[in-house]
Amino acid sequence: MITVTGATGQLGRHVIEALLARVPASEITAAVRDPAKAADLAAKGVRVVAADYNKPESLAAAFKATNRLLIISGNEFGQRVEQYERIIAAAKAAGVKFIAYTSIVNADGNPMYLGADHKVAERLIAASGIPHAFLRNSWYNENYVTSIQGGAAHGAFIGASGTGKISSAARKDYAEAAAAVMAGAKTGTFELGGSGAFTLPDLAEMIGKATGKPVAFHNLAPADYAAQLKGYGVPEGMAEALADSDRHAAEGWLFTESKDLETLIGGKSTPMAETVRAVLAG
Repeated sequence: MITVTGATGQLGRHVIEALLARVPASEITAAVRDPAKAADLAAKGVRVVAADYNKPESLAAAFKATNRLLIISGNEFGQRVEQYERIIAAAKAAGVKFIAYTSIVNADGNPMYLGADHKVAERLIAASGIPHAFLRNSWYNENYVTSIQGGAAHGAFIGASGTGKISSAARKDYAEAAAAVMAGAKTGTFELGGSGAFTLPDLAEMIGKATGKPVAFHNLAPADYAAQLKGYGVPEGMAEALADSDRHAAEGWLFTESKDLETLIGGKSTPMAETVRAVLAG
């Protein structure tokens, strides 16, 4: 049995779909906080179980009969380390034979605030003694939907990553890679990034080509970028995290020359320009 945590999330749903193309539905468990939100997966024959990262008893029940576990990283910052400790303890108790975890690209040295918990999670999994894989995902193309929409509507968008190269790919690409690893129980560390890197000035050019109008990228100091985001209504913690991510993206931490993603999915990842066109097509 392959169990996927966070299976109703944006990445999790893509992973389930990719797994359904590889293994029978009866061999897949969707571990979710609210089973009612996974009714469509249950209708496809996927086993749906309740699993809350903050409730150890739910994890023990969810992982029963699980051979391979995919831990999709959570988004409750400040609580994630304790959550991972619970998940790994439950996996060991259930006799799980293989764990894969969605980490961050260049995790060994990545100084991003968002990378700190990933480093701890990797250490905890390695210390568990369970065979494992680290899926070190770079940014998602979809992270730039707001920038694409804003650039198209206003002729400009903001950020703080300067001319730093970003090796992003679409969520479905990372999901396909995760499914390949889970179906084959492939152990190892996979640095996953898109086939073609870009900078935010490049993104502005892509949006301009798609709209037929000039689009500018305005690079701000990280503190100014965070302040602008807060002014737009982004919660303070998230605004600071996004500005921090851009600051380190400018230093190259979201760039990788690794071809692990292409190897796992058997081809090129989704180009950013394709995502731009899809977003603007609505």
